[in-house]
Amino acid sequence: MLRIFSPHVSKSGEGGSADANLLEVQLQNAIIQVEVGKFVSCSELLHLAVLHPRKLSVYSVSGTAGNVEHGSQYQLKLVYQHNLQRTACNMTYGTFGGVTGHHSLCIQSMDGMLMFFEQDSYSFGRFLPGFLLPGPLVYNPRTDSFLTVSSARQLESYKYETLAVATEAESRQDPDLPVKTGGKRLMPDWVFVLGEQALDLSVPSFSHSSSSIFILGERNLYCVRDNGQMRFMKKLEFNPSCFMPYSTVTDGTTSMLLGNHTNMLLVYQDVTLKWVAQLSFVPVAIRVANFLELKGLVVSLSSDGHLLCSYMGTDPTFFSMPKVDAREADYEQMDAEMKKLQKIIREATRTQDILPKADSETDLIVTAAVSSSMDNPSRALIQDINGLPVPSVSVQVKVKASCVVQSSKLTVGVQPPLAVTQDQFVLDPMGVGSSTVVAFSAFLNGRYPPADLTGDITVSYSSPTGVPRVLQSRFSLPLALVCAPSSPAKTTKFKITVDTNQPPVDLKSIFPACSAKSEDKDGNSLAFQFLSGASVTVLASKTSQRYRIQSDSFEDMWLVVKELVQRFDQHFSKVGVKDFKKSFSGPLPLQEYFLCVDHHFQLRVNAQQYQDLLSERAVQFRAIQRRLLTRFKDKTPAPLQNLDTLLDATYSQVMALAEAAEENQVLLGEAFVRLQSATHLLVLLLSLWQGLTSDQTVILEATLLPLLQDTPQLGWEESCDAAVSHLLRSCLSRSPKDQATSLAQAGGPVLGLPRDTTRLKKHITLLCDRIGKGGRLTLASEANVQVPVQVQSLAAPGGVEPIAEVAADEEELELLQEATKFIKKKQPHKKVKKDKDSREKMDMSEEPSEATVKEVAGGAEEPVKEESKKDPHKEARDPREEVKKDFKKESSFSKEKKEKEEKEASKEPWDKKVSMKSSAKVKEKKKEPEAGEG
Repeated sequence: MLRIFSPHVSKSGEGGSADANLLEVQLQNAIIQVEVGKFVSCSELLHLAVLHPRKLSVYSVSGTAGNVEHGSQYQLKLVYQHNLQRTACNMTYGTFGGVTGHHSLCIQSMDGMLMFFEQDSYSFGRFLPGFLLPGPLVYNPRTDSFLTVSSARQLESYKYETLAVATEAESRQDPDLPVKTGGKRLMPDWVFVLGEQALDLSVPSFSHSSSSIFILGERNLYCVRDNGQMRFMKKLEFNPSCFMPYSTVTDGTTSMLLGNHTNMLLVYQDVTLKWVAQLSFVPVAIRVANFLELKGLVVSLSSDGHLLCSYMGTDPTFFSMPKVDAREADYEQMDAEMKKLQKIIREATRTQDILPKADSETDLIVTAAVSSSMDNPSRALIQDINGLPVPSVSVQVKVKASCVVQSSKLTVGVQPPLAVTQDQFVLDPMGVGSSTVVAFSAFLNGRYPPADLTGDITVSYSSPTGVPRVLQSRFSLPLALVCAPSSPAKTTKFKITVDTNQPPVDLKSIFPACSAKSEDKDGNSLAFQFLSGASVTVLASKTSQRYRIQSDSFEDMWLVVKELVQRFDQHFSKVGVKDFKKSFSGPLPLQEYFLCVDHHFQLRVNAQQYQDLLSERAVQFRAIQRRLLTRFKDKTPAPLQNLDTLLDATYSQVMALAEAAEENQVLLGEAFVRLQSATHLLVLLLSLWQGLTSDQTVILEATLLPLLQDTPQLGWEESCDAAVSHLLRSCLSRSPKDQATSLAQAGGPVLGLPRDTTRLKKHITLLCDRIGKGGRLTLASEANVQVPVQVQSLAAPGGVEPIAEVAADEEELELLQEATKFIKKKQPHKKVKKDKDSREKMDMSEEPSEATVKEVAGGAEEPVKEESKKDPHKEARDPREEVKKDFKKESSFSKEKKEKEEKEASKEPWDKKVSMKSSAKVKEKKKEPEAGEG
């Protein structure tokens, strides 16, 4: 479709788009390009050249004036046309060869041939050298040359004279073949490397002094001279679509319009941005034109055929603000509004959420329902553990859609050693209001209890607009999945007492599932036998408001204590008791907790030693292989000198070490789960002991459990130590100055496996002590601390070093002194027996707690010794005796090395020389812990 428009100023209230269309003609073929010039011989009039894929047509446009306003008629007449032998890509025109009075045409084909036409006759054709894909083509009348951008991403210039005397195109089927007929080989006059594909070329001729060629690339705008020398280059920060140099405002500069794919029209003066305007579409062509009443119009065309005539500038506004009646300000109302806004600001700064809050209306609703009864038959992989059957419980998950949801997947995750029958589901596409139900069973898949009975459900899906989203939900598994009712035990190693402010409750009403198998008719005792072997007993006092949980395994009490506290809350909330409180009177079972820490740490040390020994044996194995390979390749056979025997022995050692490392890794996973249970129990006791809020409990839990699992690069000990040290130096510090100093520090030591757990134990003990003395855990206080002027200078780069143990002599001594005092409070004393008679008498009395203290004091060191004496290779078989010897040597060497390092580390803080006053203080402080220990 060929249309000709004549824009003019529209009258007020009338749309002038209808009469602006002068001519509209439907042509038979697609239109590639349109040009206007003197294309007809013996005529000075302008004609219209239309390029089709296989045809070039030249038309004349004539008009007949009418008697009325709309009586003018325009006609399009064909003058001549050329049928092309090759598919056309683009064309250009000009006075080729310096001929005046008429214009010639040059058409570039898709296969790289330039075809020249002079009016109604075909002149010649030439192939471009090294052609692959066509690029933009333009004629430079100043140098009588043609410019194009080749597939080598370079600007090439060919003179018309060079093209005229080059090899004839028709005589060459392949442009790379040698020349057979007369003529010169076509070569460009000059080449300018762009490095990117060009979108358009322009040779402006509005000024005689300007001799510039503009190239619009995909990412840059280039300007070169007629001889190929660069004038300037502008790097664009957007994707351009078209451009048009249009005038010269000052000498030596060129103004140009540039459109991009963000609907913007930019005006540049060389490389300087002068103006930016917003369009309603992405322009594909821009021109500047003058019409009868309109001067300097910007004509832009969109890809879908919208033609826009606009002008640069803005409409003047005649709106003026009306005068507001003066009125007195209500200061009380302003004060109330100010307080309301300040409250909103404080709440917003206090809760700084990293993730955006979810919308109230979600696309999916996920609900999980856990069956109240166990599966029959059980779907567990392990049928029985220690003679007890392993049950499984069914979980049904219902996913309901409130909109169209596609490509949704459901993933189920539970804590080890729990497992599910199927952990991934691919859901079918759901419509509005439809729902899908999936079911699976959960069961115990290991010989130790889990640290948590909650599971996570994650649903990933795509919204109707294609945005990926994730929805999460949680479900709780019953305690009966990992334990069974049993008879209460009278003598146990570890005991915990929980106090309440309400009368004692019948335990059968709290645990109705266990009451049927319980032997106690009064409901004062219950026992839970874990499938892994440990038994936990719950005792209720008859006269007082206390409950005791006791077991031979410290960490196994966690699930029972958690379930007991939760069921107490549910029971008293149903009854209607609002002031129900529960507490823990102490002392904190830190020594029992530290046994779990030492066991986990010893397994990590063993894993590191296995890794070192395995790497040594692997190096030895490869060295023997190289020796044997050299012997076998030798032409003259030589004796092996028992290298094959050594290879077999080394291989056996490598396999033994690998198996032992795998067994240790399994034990390390079990130890970490037990450590998680013990840590959860310690956090719960701390919160009950000091009445911590939910926010403070979350901070404490994140501090003592910073990792969900151990990795070879980062373990629990170093992560927990760093988190606890941060709390001791920030919100639990003694003075705001120390807190500001810790906030001013930048960086810190690289976390790695520590030498021992002494520092970690000391910091955890000090953390409990400061919480017990009234310290409150908060993260918002860090933002409120004002850093003193003398500390601000330390925050400069290189101004302060991370606080090391050796540098902080006085601080470490204070920490040690407080730690020893706190441990002395928790350790048994002779006064315990004297104070026993004066205490409140109850039928459960305080004997078990005193016995617990004695047992812990007497047997605290022995389990650690047994762990250190344990040889991780005792399970290795007879052919692997050498591995045992190496591992014993390695472990004994590491023990001696550790003892030396501990002695040196213990000497360092006190041997460091400081001023006389500080050294005297250090000596006094050093004597106090020794006296306490003695």
